[in-house]
Amino acid sequence: MPAPTLQELSPTGIDVTVDPYPAYAALREKGPVHRILVPGSGEAWLVVAREEVRAALTDPRLSNDIRHSSTWTDDGGHALGVNMLQSDPPQHTRLRALVAAEFTAGRIRALRPRVQEIADTLVDALPAEGSADLVASYALPLPMTVICELLGVPAEDRAGFRAWSTELVTPSSPQAVGEAAGAMTARLTALIEERRADQREDLLSALVAPAADGLSAEELLGMAFLLLVAGHETTVNLISGTVLSLLTHPEQLAALRSDPSLVDSAIEETLRHDGPVGAAAFRFATEPVRIGGTTVPAGDSVLVSLAAASRDPLHFPDPDRFDIRRKPAGHLAFGHGIHHCLGAPLARVEAAVALRTLIERRPRLALDADPADLLRRPSTLLRGLASLPVRFHDAT
Repeated sequence: MPAPTLQELSPTGIDVTVDPYPAYAALREKGPVHRILVPGSGEAWLVVAREEVRAALTDPRLSNDIRHSSTWTDDGGHALGVNMLQSDPPQHTRLRALVAAEFTAGRIRALRPRVQEIADTLVDALPAEGSADLVASYALPLPMTVICELLGVPAEDRAGFRAWSTELVTPSSPQAVGEAAGAMTARLTALIEERRADQREDLLSALVAPAADGLSAEELLGMAFLLLVAGHETTVNLISGTVLSLLTHPEQLAALRSDPSLVDSAIEETLRHDGPVGAAAFRFATEPVRIGGTTVPAGDSVLVSLAAASRDPLHFPDPDRFDIRRKPAGHLAFGHGIHHCLGAPLARVEAAVALRTLIERRPRLALDADPADLLRRPSTLLRGLASLPVRFHDAT
């Protein structure tokens, strides 16, 4: 008999795409590890308790390389090329070191004025009166512009890359996924070859420079793909998710308006309460692994739920309450261990700049839809809104 899906384990009437937390809570009361069926991916062991999640994220016996899966048959496990998210040390260590300098605190501080400039330009384009989709008009173009400028992706390519990324992250059909992967591979390959012939002041040029000769063609493609997709997907969801949480918790929005210094805290609470990443990338047991009293056989898939861990009541009192004054030390929204999100500092800066700018310059922002009617992107790993209808009123 196949394992149940998370939806089948959820309390009656609750869609886990919208709200998976009651299902996580019910499972956590029964134990930290459960066998589930992940649609499109097969059966996996789901880890839902914070301590076991944290331990699993640092266990070297749980590999990110799909070739350790008992169901692996070919290299189709890599989205495009070979990237550090789907590799283990020493390959992961080498790949991460090549780009780590671009995401240091100093580098991010240097980028902040440009992030602010982009946010100001986007807010200028929002209507003083009327409605707009905040995802399409603000939450998406801000991080997309930043990562494309950092990499060196031309402005005219960005709409195409966004469409392909959306298909790869939230597939609509196997055929569409294949077409998106092929199109993105072709365009990234062309950009890489352009940088080989014409070096510029961007990250893509640095990766193809002679000093980066250690990268194979597959690694170079995978690096460009991962930075481009991961560099905007989660931040789009973080920005829109924070705004939604504030608009649906008016007392928290009022607190932020009266004390803008709470912006960073609001971002951290959103990361804990309803972060943009539901689960870490699949792990695969390289040998039998004991997790929370359950033995995971070698070759089995493990799905580590960051979302469930950040609502664990043993670590976060009253975990379902959204409170921007909370001190959410220890949330795992960006992962943990060697695969901790490299772009976390940039995502935090982009979200903070986006939120502060929006609150200050559009103080009468309001939700323009019933929260129950909002569409979320169906994804096992990511949580995000397909759109966020809002309305604006001129404060004057």
